[in-house]
Amino acid sequence: MNNHIQLEITETQPFAGGIAFGETGSYERIKGIAHYSVDPTAPAQAGITDLHNAFQNSDGLVEFSADFMILRPVNASQSNRRIFYDWGNRGNIRSLQFFNDAIGSNDPIKPKHAGNGFLFRRGYTIVFSAWQGDLLAGDGRFLLKLPLAMEDGHSITGQVRSEFILEHEGITSQPLSGWSNTRSYPTISLDTSKAILTRRPYATAPREVIPPDHWMFARNEGGAGLDGVSKQTAIVPSNSNIYLPGSFEPGYIYELIYTARDPLILGLGHVAVRDLISFLKYGKKDSAGTTNPVARAGGIEKAYGWGRSQTGRAIRDFIYNGYNTDSEGRQVFDGVLPHVSGGGLMWMNHRFANVVSPAGQEHEVRDNCADRFPFAYAETTDHLTGRCDSILRHPDTDPLIMHTQTATEYWQRRGSLIHTDTEGNDLALPDNVRIYIWGSSEHYADPMLKKPSKGPCQNFPNVVRTSMFFRATLDNLDSWATNGIKPPESRYPKRADGTLLTAAEWRVQFPAIPGVMLTRGPADLPLFDFGPEFDNGFLQEPPVLVNAMGYPTQVPAVDEDGNDKGCLLAPMVMAPLATYTGWNLRARGQGHGAKYKFSGSTIPFPETDFERNITGDPRSSIEARYGNKEGYVAAIREAAKHLIEERYMLTEDLERCVDYAQDWDRDRHQLTLL
Repeated sequence: MNNHIQLEITETQPFAGGIAFGETGSYERIKGIAHYSVDPTAPAQAGITDLHNAFQNSDGLVEFSADFMILRPVNASQSNRRIFYDWGNRGNIRSLQFFNDAIGSNDPIKPKHAGNGFLFRRGYTIVFSAWQGDLLAGDGRFLLKLPLAMEDGHSITGQVRSEFILEHEGITSQPLSGWSNTRSYPTISLDTSKAILTRRPYATAPREVIPPDHWMFARNEGGAGLDGVSKQTAIVPSNSNIYLPGSFEPGYIYELIYTARDPLILGLGHVAVRDLISFLKYGKKDSAGTTNPVARAGGIEKAYGWGRSQTGRAIRDFIYNGYNTDSEGRQVFDGVLPHVSGGGLMWMNHRFANVVSPAGQEHEVRDNCADRFPFAYAETTDHLTGRCDSILRHPDTDPLIMHTQTATEYWQRRGSLIHTDTEGNDLALPDNVRIYIWGSSEHYADPMLKKPSKGPCQNFPNVVRTSMFFRATLDNLDSWATNGIKPPESRYPKRADGTLLTAAEWRVQFPAIPGVMLTRGPADLPLFDFGPEFDNGFLQEPPVLVNAMGYPTQVPAVDEDGNDKGCLLAPMVMAPLATYTGWNLRARGQGHGAKYKFSGSTIPFPETDFERNITGDPRSSIEARYGNKEGYVAAIREAAKHLIEERYMLTEDLERCVDYAQDWDRDRHQLTLL
């Protein structure tokens, strides 16, 4: 039997008030639901955990559905005949924010959601759809509705491990998933003696068991009292929440191991993406006879996929597991752009997986199974296990790859392993891969950031703008896929030229900036054993530590200012006002000294030579570097021109960079210079 897809279109309306985007003209928005029916016995679905335990319809097919949205040119002849697929991060649209510098929204319909119009001016058909099956409704998230796995009509049970790290005092209740936007696997019993709750101040510290009578499977509900003024609360038993009367202590790592029921068949998420894009690229009519909404004026020639962070890992996992080959053996995506994935894959095609959970870091979810061999696109041998493998292993359908990441991925996401072997030696890249490391920038790098705040960190976050790189990278990918024009050479640090360092080597290089605590090094990656059935989709919780040394994680070398070397640098780093790092440390009361999630740091230079002398800062002052703000603007302009000449940046972004530099980019740097 073949897979079937049916598109239920629920809405078609003008986008951005019908304004024209250059020669492409105006756009319209289509929303709907994609209904899937797949054969659980077909090779195209082989290896999906628990698929045989899903309910089957009268035709023996498994059904599920996904929200989707398409932004397409009204005049089909003005389309560039290319799909740009946004692998929405945790159900959220991200591409308009990062490629178009637009206001983020899951309901893009107004002119402000078009931003600078880049993707629209290029003529892309932009597609968003759900692929993550454990999300809950809310905030306009795109939802994938999946079947439960059942055995002979009965609930499946198994052990689940959840982690909770809170940043605010007084919080007493959390969903068992650890995330308010994520479905929790219900506990089979409210008896806390049948579960284990521990806490520890740091990831490698001993666990302290919290006695069963000190917590409950319950939630804290609150509301107005009878007088309409006072507040009342109630503790309600719940199979999906944990309640800790004394509240969670900020910064501490709480870990709960309990027996849960009703896993979803989350591995169908890759099928949802594969079959939708394949249909939009190759199909004429769906299984109900509805015309493909993008099969106009010659249809689609190319499909490109982009995702950041979690969805960058999803892209790598999609490729590794062969989903870029559709059920008829055709290539789905011609090119992909995984961004800030680090060295990880997905924790998804496993019974009781938590897809929302971020991959491992120094302090958070350190032993998440997402970071596992293979890490690199090139074939390598795991020196710890003897296994030989690579992300790219389907040469007939593997896409062109433009892998981009920031400094943060080296510090928190084991990013060096994408271009080294498992012993830390440089690797040659496959011909169809480019890697660009956006040095001295951070994981999130919100284009719309105004004034930063420290939050639970010691330093202000990294404020480097990098969105100009997205636009050039996509143009270069399209030229590569369409005309065979090779993109600029990869730019990443290497052992061979001294730009990729161990933690000890890095600490010798980094300047002694007054008042700045240094991180002890990048997040390590021990080797864990997740059980004998891990490759078949079943985890052993908790995992067993096999080799504490594990895999070497390395970081970029730095210059005398502490900014990265051997990387692709944005204009703000080529003409810096600060030391910009890929790491930030937790403040006291928040896991003091451990790195904080995916945040980088901005450590401003002394503004004047007088300030430098008073503070003993080894870095040159802003005054000495540029003289005045006109000198700074000129330096930014020259840096941008250099990047344009090398094709890492588009000409249209030159004046944007210069405009940001006016008045010292004061909102982001909070300088007092005139």
